[in-house]
This record gives sequence, structure tokens and C-alpha cells, in this order.
Amino acid sequence: MPAKIIIAIDGPAGSGKSTTARRVAQELGYVYIDTGAMYRAITLATIRENKPVDEASLSVILRNYSVTLRVGSDGQHTYLNDEDTTAAIRTPEVTALVSSVSALASVRSELVRQQQELGKNGGVVMDGRDIGTVVFPQAELKIFLIASPGERARRRVQELAAQGVQLSPEEVERQIVERDRMDSEREISPLRKAADAVEIDTSPLTIDEQTRKVVALAREKIAALLV
Repeated sequence: MPAKIIIAIDGPAGSGKSTTARRVAQELGYVYIDTGAMYRAITLATIRENKPVDEASLSVILRNYSVTLRVGSDGQHTYLNDEDTTAAIRTPEVTALVSSVSALASVRSELVRQQQELGKNGGVVMDGRDIGTVVFPQAELKIFLIASPGERARRRVQELAAQGVQLSPEEVERQIVERDRMDSEREISPLRKAADAVEIDTSPLTIDEQTRKVVALAREKIAALLV
């Protein structure tokens, strides 16, 4: 049987993590786990409950809500309790608050525990901001994707437009730069590149090109384990 490795793909918002991770998982026959969706689901619950973003409030949210990832024929769906919130967690309102919710110790501790349980047997591609540094520092392959803020804003504007949300590239780029700052400066599990991660600048690459790069690296790792 081929070796089943853990592939960790980290990087800032809009660098292509989720799409690349999903494609890589399909190519290798692995399970794709979008950890960012888990944080977004808890953020959505916080907004709906109209709770302040603090440890006391989020501890209650975590007790009352469960996040489940289910894979269907059209990809991964994110459930908050029994509700499919796959579309609802991608709104600008959730995006604006998710970094603050993600920075709380109670939230990260619980969701990291769940993520480690989901990926412990290998054969997974997991993307986020702290997969290679905190969730699976022992991952056999660590990728860190980057792209210029302008390129990331362009991609996000297209994504929002497909959802019927119109925002200017300038406003989206401002939000991206601010989220980068918050994610990088938080005390718990900050966004940073693992020392042994392979950095890929996706600015000039198509999704197909960056997927091929990661798949090639993964196959090299798998082959090395079988020697």
C-alpha cells in the first residue's frame, strides 16, 4: 500500500490554499480538510448569538455548537450543529470577524484538538494558518503559499462577485492587509512559515500550475518513504 502522508498547506488569505489543497487531495485520493471553515463556523455562531468576542462568550458558544465537516459529491460542506452553513460562513461579515475569534485560546485549543483527530491517520491535505507549525508540526510535507496583496484582493473580489457581493479591489486589499497583520501578530498560533516548509509564490501561477507543484512534491515524499 502507498504511504499515506499528512500534507500541511499554510498561508495568508487569498494565497490559494483552499483551492490548491482541494485539488491536491483529489489528485492523490486523499481527504481534504478546510480548517478555516471550522473557525468561520464558530464566528458565524458568535454573530448570530450577538455575543462579544471574548473567552467567556466563546466558551459558551463552543459548548452549544458543534462543527462538522462532511464531504459530498460537490466537495466539503461545513455544518454548524445540523445546519449546512457552507455558503453562510463566506460572507464579508464573517470574514471581518474571523481573525478575532480565531485568536482566542479556547477556540484554538478546541478546534486544533478536533483537527488533530481528523488527520491523525494521514492521507489528508489540511490547509490553514498554523497547520505546519501547531496542528501537525510532524507533517511529512509542509507548503507555505504566498501572493501579493493586490493579486489576493483580485481573487477575493472575483469570489465575492460570484456570490453576488460587490466590493472594490481597494477595500478588499485593505481588509486583506489588516487580516495579515492580525493573523501574524496574535499571541496564539500566529501565521508564520514553518522552518521546513516549501514556499511557493502563487502570484504568477494558475491553480493547475500550483497544484502540479504540490502534487509533485507530495509524490517525492511518498516515494522516499517507500524506499
